[in-house]
Amino acid sequence: MGKYLNLDQNILAIFGSASWLDEGISVYPVNFVAMNAGSEFLKVSVIPSGSGVNLNSVSGVMIVDIFVASGTGPSRASEIADKLDTYLSGNAISPAAGVSIQLGSSSVRPLGLDPDNSSLYRTSYTIPFNYFEVM
Repeated sequence: MGKYLNLDQNILAIFGSASWLDEGISVYPVNFVAMNAGSEFLKVSVIPSGSGVNLNSVSGVMIVDIFVASGTGPSRASEIADKLDTYLSGNAISPAAGVSIQLGSSSVRPLGLDPDNSSLYRTSYTIPFNYFEVM
């Protein structure tokens, strides 16, 4: 496999851990059509933007769009962002042998009603990463 496919799969693996699954919040990759996604879910985009220390390393940013029911205020999106910080912000994660993902400090930005579904409110959680894979 190539480094970008490995990058996507290893970052998405974070959301397949038993502890994340216990949170009960569904997570989908960007450009995935989730039928009946519900009133609360996340969509993850992995955006590589720079080179790393070797041919299989890359830096970039992960954007997690948080979707919650509209009309309920900002609290639930903030709670989910805090949960994401617990798993991500400032952590180094090794989802597979020879792989390490170092994550920086996050930021959150309210985006408003989802243009595709006005019953959902969208907040963007952004966190920079460095992805290292041993050659």
